[in-house]
Amino acid sequence: MIFAAVSVSMYYPQLFIRIGDFRLSALIVPLMQIIMFGMGTGLSVKDFAGVVKMPKGVVVGVLCHYMVMPPVAFTITRIFNFPAEVAAGIILIGSCPNGLASNVMTYLARANLALSVTLTAVSTLLAPLMTPLFMQWLAGAYVSIDFWEMAWDITKIVIIPVFAGLVFNRFLHGKAKWLDDVMPVLSMAGIALIIIVITAAGQKDLLIVGPALVLAMLLHNTSGYVLGYWLARLLRMEEKDCRTIAIEVGLQNAGLGSSLALAMGKLSTVGLASAVFSPIMNITGSSLALWWRSRPLQNQKLEEIEMINRKTKSIKV
Repeated sequence: MIFAAVSVSMYYPQLFIRIGDFRLSALIVPLMQIIMFGMGTGLSVKDFAGVVKMPKGVVVGVLCHYMVMPPVAFTITRIFNFPAEVAAGIILIGSCPNGLASNVMTYLARANLALSVTLTAVSTLLAPLMTPLFMQWLAGAYVSIDFWEMAWDITKIVIIPVFAGLVFNRFLHGKAKWLDDVMPVLSMAGIALIIIVITAAGQKDLLIVGPALVLAMLLHNTSGYVLGYWLARLLRMEEKDCRTIAIEVGLQNAGLGSSLALAMGKLSTVGLASAVFSPIMNITGSSLALWWRSRPLQNQKLEEIEMINRKTKSIKV
């Protein structure tokens, strides 16, 4: 869907900029709020209790995420000679919280799903502080950043919808099965539409910086996996947790980056990095998860051997 969305909007950008007098970019924030509401409906208070149950994993994961991705993004802007606003967009995607797809990737990798969900929730709640802080510090030389305005934008786009989803889950859990069925499809379609609109708006700039930006985002994404994994290893985390932290560090909330670029009034430039990062991280993340899935942990291997032995004995009997 993402590849199709990018291809169509690159070839026919005029179809996805406006319909009559209505600019399609106005859909980005409402769509992102719906997606974050869906994330909230999938969370519960028990997910935040993971901070108490797995304090080391949560602290290491959150620190690795926010201490790795923003500096790596800033370094990339120094290596590549991008226009100022495109460079600011790279730092923006690096300063965003964990990606919503990280839980799925962690599940596919057979890593620590409970830790993944908790890390996503905690990093998201910290976003109103951490994202504008890093943007002001690292991207201030490229674009003007208003800390409090960006903090409020993140609160409107992320925190309030997530909280509403939590309340919905707490009081109406199991009473609206249709919502559980609709939200994944709606979220997937929403992300695709966001990418379409951003790509169409920035088509001219993307044709100029496209190949270099793809390379830069691939470098940014894979650096998150590598540094997240090995930092966790250096801190003597279990292999299962190291894989989880690697995925959580490497995947970013590109939808939030796009929404903030729109709020800044620079969707066609600052928003480009988010539009490119999203398909890249989904491809690399799922590939890494499936590669790890084919290389199970030692205890998983023992469990599989024991299961095979039990089945063999039952067949003999």
